[in-house]
Amino acid sequence: MELGASFPSREIGNDPAAIRDYAQGVEALGYSYITQIDHVIGADTSTRPDWDHATYPYTIKDAIHEPFTLFGFLAGCTTRVILAAGIIVLPQRQTVLVAKQAAEVDVLSRGRMRMGAGIGRFWLEYESLGANFKDRAPRMTEQIAVLRALWSQQTVHIEGRWHKIIDQGINPLPLQRPIPIWMGGGRTDSALRRIARLSDGWTLSPMTSPVPDEQAAADIARFKRYLADNGRSAAGFSIEAPFIPAKVPQERWLELHKQWEALGITHLGVRSAGNGFTRPDQHLELLSRYAQAVRKN
Repeated sequence: MELGASFPSREIGNDPAAIRDYAQGVEALGYSYITQIDHVIGADTSTRPDWDHATYPYTIKDAIHEPFTLFGFLAGCTTRVILAAGIIVLPQRQTVLVAKQAAEVDVLSRGRMRMGAGIGRFWLEYESLGANFKDRAPRMTEQIAVLRALWSQQTVHIEGRWHKIIDQGINPLPLQRPIPIWMGGGRTDSALRRIARLSDGWTLSPMTSPVPDEQAAADIARFKRYLADNGRSAAGFSIEAPFIPAKVPQERWLELHKQWEALGITHLGVRSAGNGFTRPDQHLELLSRYAQAVRKN
């Protein structure tokens, strides 16, 4: 099972040197990838007394670094680690621009870009970006087909419900043709079926329990059935789960790591945020302890 580090965007600060040190430290620890979430704008909750912080936790107080720009910077700071958008809220962004940005990161990183896609749940962000919140699921389906075409072909001719691209293309094309697309979330049947049909990998919902409980096991089993329904094999299919070491005792890390692996998890996104850390080395120390604990076996 590969280990990834969830970029602590809200805690890392805005110092480029600190961001560089963190990324290089993650790479030096042997982690396979770094993920970064996507939120373009945050709400001022001082004027919204009934704000649902559990469902919409990101506000104007949270610094969320923009994934493609961040990865362009990290492409020059690192040499091996995969740069994984986890996830881009795809329907609130312009598809062709996303294709261009992701391709550029892939070129600059020499083929280390991994695209994450999901529909999101923050309606106010859609409104701010001038995007339709209500049709986001079917629109993302078309977007994924457009992205793959733009990443694979020099000239594209597409006339869909939401896209009209007549004999045009992006340049440079990415090194990976196409860039792999992992889809995030999915607890409902419709979402899991969509992911099983369209994605190259699945990232479990961030609302998933930090331990491999019965619900997570049921979701994974159901997802594997939907893969089979689409003529796809679960063997070799990438599935990522989130893991928050601070939420469980350290003596259980290895046990839970093995349980995730037994369920078919191929990638574990380790989160160091939420511990009150103020320096990159504190995040790296936790990531180091976790890697040492689970690699003893």
